[in-house]
Amino acid sequence: MRVWIDHDECAGIGVCVDACPELFEMAGDGLAYVRQGGQTLGRNQVAEFDPSLGESVLDAAEDCPQDCIYIEA
Repeated sequence: MRVWIDHDECAGIGVCVDACPELFEMAGDGLAYVRQGGQTLGRNQVAEFDPSLGESVLDAAEDCPQDCIYIEA
């Protein structure tokens, strides 16, 4: 499964980090980013994640007030 954040819409509220800190993190620019393999990916980049994180990632996307987290199967 894959996930990405539309950084044109992200407001940096951070509920995604609260829901799934294994995959999301806040960066110095105040926006949330996805992580993969221990590194933070750039703007609008897609990260693959283990299905075991599926529920947490779904919670992050559903709880995002900006609706800017996208999940692809």
